[in-house]
Amino acid sequence: MLVLVVNAGSSSLKCQLIETDGKICLMKSLAERVGTEEATMSVSFSPDFSKQRFSMTNLTVAQCLAKLLDILVAEPDSPIRGLKDIEAIGNRIVAGGEYFSSSVIIDQNNIGDLKKCEELAPLHNPAADECILMMHEMLPHTPQVAVFDTAFHATMPPKAYMYPIPMRYYKDYHIRRYGAHGTSHRYAAQQAANLLDRPLSDLGLITCHLGNGASITAVNHGKSIDTSMGFTPLAGVMMGTRSGTIDPAIVSYIMRRDNVDYDEMDRILNKESGMLGIAGFSSDMRDILQAASDGDENAQLAVEMYIYRIQKKIGSYYAVMTRTDAVVMTAGIGENSAELRERIFAGLAHMGMILDKEKNQVIGDIGINRVVSIDDSPIKICVVTTDEEMRIARETDALVFVATMANPDFAKDYWPQESAND
Repeated sequence: MLVLVVNAGSSSLKCQLIETDGKICLMKSLAERVGTEEATMSVSFSPDFSKQRFSMTNLTVAQCLAKLLDILVAEPDSPIRGLKDIEAIGNRIVAGGEYFSSSVIIDQNNIGDLKKCEELAPLHNPAADECILMMHEMLPHTPQVAVFDTAFHATMPPKAYMYPIPMRYYKDYHIRRYGAHGTSHRYAAQQAANLLDRPLSDLGLITCHLGNGASITAVNHGKSIDTSMGFTPLAGVMMGTRSGTIDPAIVSYIMRRDNVDYDEMDRILNKESGMLGIAGFSSDMRDILQAASDGDENAQLAVEMYIYRIQKKIGSYYAVMTRTDAVVMTAGIGENSAELRERIFAGLAHMGMILDKEKNQVIGDIGINRVVSIDDSPIKICVVTTDEEMRIARETDALVFVATMANPDFAKDYWPQESAND
């Protein structure tokens, strides 16, 4: 099945065209700085994936997706000749709330609930919903699937997902821990099990998705039992521009002292904090590590704070797991920064997580999963290249296949055009 995977952010759009039968990626695209005059989109096709760059000046995320579809039809190297060649669309949705505990085919029965989840991830869900509706207008009979970052964390017990605030806020507003990055954590856990040659159901894992956004999850016997992100993706460890968990009284204190309204405070915590807030010049870990190496004290502090918070979170999950067999590092920083891995695990060796410095330095080819702990480390350390898009494509394929087997004509009227914007 040929699946277009759509990963929409507040100011970015990442897409892949995947042939699920052979697990082959045929097209990759990335639009960055969406909504600005500097916005561009890179598009590349297999087999060499040479990038072509297109201007996306002042377009919305959904408009960038529409332009990508035009490019796919027009470019001679494109794997499709028309939009009808796309057999299904898989949409990455950050927050599914309590409405969605697994991936679903989007239709007139659940599009309303999907819209209700926008306030749980205001930087991501609204853009994703706009893309869904735009695609439905252009391809009304092409099935669309929503794959939720929060779904993997639906197995958390109440003691992990409930907050110690009045129960009425959970009952009335569904305020609880939902987590995020679930697709990545699930994929990383399974890949680690493959590396260790053991069933996932027999393992206790701590998976660390460390990119510009970061979260850590305790995975016990294949199920998420706790995760660092909370009601929204703002909670947890320090991130590129997000504060992570802080004393909640800080928020009201700053709002009173600086006469800041809610929207501005939300922007400060999501866009101006984290590594950027401490280093003062960038949220990119590569830039900050270089500046720290050059002697920049604020950059050095930012790196130390980042490492310390990750160590604390790994240690806390080690404490609540029945057993820990491995810690898994994934996403941009987790996969690619040998320096940060070494510094993180230097403070965890006493817990049995002992890094092999030589193995850790051998980054190898992109996409190579490996164990980087010493051979007799009580707890293994794995590095896994995350592939959220392939996971989304495969889940989309599975749901559409089952629906088609039950009703070969389901795509013709599964989501009437007139109900798309209800």
